Amino acid sequence: MTSPPPAVGADRLLLRAAGRARGWTALVAAAALADAAAAVLLPFALARAIDAVPPGGAPAAAALWPCVALVAVSAAAEVLSEPATGCAAARATAWLRHTLVRHLLAAGPAPRVPPGDVAGRMVGGAAEAGTAPAAATEAAAGLLPAAGALAALWLIDWRTAAAVAVALPAVALLMRAFVRDVTASAHRYLTVQGTIAGRLAEALAGTRTIAAAGTAGREAARILRPLPGLRAEGEAMWRVQGGIAARGLLALLLLQVAAVGVAGAELAAGRITPGELVAAVQYAGLAAGFGPVLTQLLRLGRARAGARRAAEILAWPALRHGNGEAPPGPGGLEFRGVTVRGALDGLDLTVPGGRAVAVVGRSGSGASTLAALAGRLADPDRGTVLLDGTPLPRLHRTALRREIGYAFARPALFGTTVRDAIAFGPSRPPESWLREAARAARADGFIRRLPQGYGTPLAEAPLSGGELQRLGLARAFAHAGRVLVLDDATSSLDTVTELQITDALLDRFADRTRLIVAHRASTAARADLVVWLDEGRVRRVAPHRALWADPDYRAVFGGAA
Repeated sequence: MTSPPPAVGADRLLLRAAGRARGWTALVAAAALADAAAAVLLPFALARAIDAVPPGGAPAAAALWPCVALVAVSAAAEVLSEPATGCAAARATAWLRHTLVRHLLAAGPAPRVPPGDVAGRMVGGAAEAGTAPAAATEAAAGLLPAAGALAALWLIDWRTAAAVAVALPAVALLMRAFVRDVTASAHRYLTVQGTIAGRLAEALAGTRTIAAAGTAGREAARILRPLPGLRAEGEAMWRVQGGIAARGLLALLLLQVAAVGVAGAELAAGRITPGELVAAVQYAGLAAGFGPVLTQLLRLGRARAGARRAAEILAWPALRHGNGEAPPGPGGLEFRGVTVRGALDGLDLTVPGGRAVAVVGRSGSGASTLAALAGRLADPDRGTVLLDGTPLPRLHRTALRREIGYAFARPALFGTTVRDAIAFGPSRPPESWLREAARAARADGFIRRLPQGYGTPLAEAPLSGGELQRLGLARAFAHAGRVLVLDDATSSLDTVTELQITDALLDRFADRTRLIVAHRASTAARADLVVWLDEGRVRRVAPHRALWADPDYRAVFGGAA
């Protein structure tokens, strides 16, 4: 099924966000309606007050009280509208951000846009989109004074109403063009802003490399290169807004002149009173006074632009999980006809349960992709991956994560303390289990040397690459299910430490299936079986000693034993 166009997806997203803020949006609507009603009734009340001055009319003081009351209602409505607008935007923005975060994490690790750009969409873009419920409500309510004014003009004098109504279709077309142009310009502005944010995030992640290369100036220029485009789009938005405002002001003045002329002729003919003349001029201004509406339409245009960029993220396919529990079994994995574009090509492989299996191959052979598929960090383009005979998509997310654990070459640590980083997972293991996992990963020794041991805050624990990997291994060991996947997780370790950890893998986790992406011959040699990948296919499966006679296999390790 094809995804909806970004604009359609954005509008649907804004409607859902409005539903989350419906209470506050209703309050915004009530305040806007009260203000609109006061604006429509005030010229009528002023007309009565003016017409009360001549002898024989109603007492002037009594006629002024309705004007005072309507001004008070309008002021109260504006005061109430401010917090209601802010709360509606906050609720809608919070829902959008929660939705984006959940979807991003469910979509998996495949990078699609730079992290800085994603952060920009979640922070700035979601905040812009969150203003939509209140902006749309106030824009709709802003049309009511125009409709009410036109109806009142018709009651006062149909000729004056006709003179004003002739120009209203042109004003409506003007506003439609305004929303379209502002939405497009705001989307381009936010896109350029996201490009800058993405480049900045890349540079911040590689500050040591930039410093070592002495390219700080060049990198700063690269980050800020789109800045003129950002300025151009910002100026374009102001030009659109200024042009519409100027044309709207001109239309307002012309309509008021026309209304004064027609109403003056009607007054001279005795068909309207002086108060009705004043009311007609006021109503003409209301009928064509779309300035407040244009302000809300500007906000709505920017909101739609932010929502379009959020909808692009939500259009990314997310992994959908079943409701099944993991079947009984030793942890056997089976890959049937698995194809991943650019990595694996029709791969068939059976990984026996309870065995240590090394996956080796040259760079680009697909080993890391195979490791990701083993625990469903990604899905293949074609084919199926099974755990003990059950396709992985049928398993519940919790069951899948409980049964298949991972350790990576560059693990990310989460939590407040070192202890939290090891415990991070589907459930929190007991303290004794965490320490045992750290000992198996040869991490207990350096953790104890930290200022507060396992309670040391991560921010205060300077870690080398090898220590970081050992914490990642400890986390995987602490949550070991029936399958452990190590994706080059010992690449930063010295040979002795790697051998010790391999001993733990072979001895303490001998009843688990261990899938190890290996780049060292010593690691492959200690595995029960070796899966030799070559250009996305399984070239051969056999023990290391049986494969070593093949010079092509030795070349995978650079010919080293």
